Amino acid sequence: MTTQRLFSQDFILCFFSQFTLSLVFCMLIPTIPIYLLRFGAKEGEIGFLVGIFSVSSLVLRPFVGRALLKIPERSFMIAGTLIYAGSSLAYLIAPPFWPLFIVRAFHGFGMGFFSTAIFTMLANITAETNRGQLISYFYLSFNMAFALGPYFGMLFINHFNFNVLLIVCSGLSLISFYMTTKLRKREIVQTEKQPLRLRSFLSREGLPPSIMCFILSFIWGALSAFFPLYALKHGLSNPGIFFIFVAITLFLGRLLGGRILDHSQRERVIMPFLILIVMAIAILLFSATLSMFILAAVILGAGWALVTPFLMIYAIEKAGPARGPAMATYTALGDLGTGLGPMIMGFILELADYPIMWSCLILAGVLNFLYFYYSIVKKARALGG
Repeated sequence: MTTQRLFSQDFILCFFSQFTLSLVFCMLIPTIPIYLLRFGAKEGEIGFLVGIFSVSSLVLRPFVGRALLKIPERSFMIAGTLIYAGSSLAYLIAPPFWPLFIVRAFHGFGMGFFSTAIFTMLANITAETNRGQLISYFYLSFNMAFALGPYFGMLFINHFNFNVLLIVCSGLSLISFYMTTKLRKREIVQTEKQPLRLRSFLSREGLPPSIMCFILSFIWGALSAFFPLYALKHGLSNPGIFFIFVAITLFLGRLLGGRILDHSQRERVIMPFLILIVMAIAILLFSATLSMFILAAVILGAGWALVTPFLMIYAIEKAGPARGPAMATYTALGDLGTGLGPMIMGFILELADYPIMWSCLILAGVLNFLYFYYSIVKKARALGG
């Protein structure tokens, strides 16, 4: 298969549109907690304002997933980019708590529209024979954003101010909007009209990978919200360095390992990666220096490299033609985890300290591994004979 045939025009546009919008999200990862800290917000308030973005996103996803059975993905992607652009500017006039809470919730709606639609489009434009490879490549758009976003977000607030950062975020959102408008209009194949039921919005077949996505997102949401503050306490002036090493390792892992998901027994391949995630958080529990932070980042990136593409592929393949509801279930539970992670860990930090928080995240990683083994690996072995 040639490179030209492997990467269609729509795939390339989706890739760079996702990269640009993810760059906005990633520039705000370390900066929003610091922004709130400068207003005197407590850890619980920071966790709540960080987490409401993802929680509000998940509210729309089941409805978007069902609507995607009738409405082209491109329409929801365009709406999502415009909401992103408007929300970035609204931060300029929205101080904590409640004004910023409303803006963060509205910003999350944009994520709900865009990411549910783009994952569904990705499922529809990739062939089954190379889906694992293409989805792994697509996830590099997130990796590139994670490599650049946190670092440059911190540079903007250290050398300029938050206003400049937010104007840049709005401009990047409009660039994503422009690329999204260049996507070809796909015709939706109408299926038989079915009554409104819970199954119309959610996918039971996609539930096991979605539950794993929830736990992983819970870990990531808490880590991304509070690692910047943890790193600042230990003298690291730019926590974005940690995210750069996570992203570089993710990039290399997915670039080199993408074909593994198409040519290997996926369930066996993923188990060591889940163990690496637990190891990385355990290292953070005892880390206080830049070298230890970098070691944890490299191991975390290696662990994360193929897990999320695997889970998405698993959800797509189990869903059959009902990919919209499957992607809605998968992304909604991911959002729920990303939102609840900082919320719950923020309150734990108010009551305890960082070692307790890292210990809780280690426990979540162990539970995720056990759930994967008993709900997916053993089931695959039983079906395999």
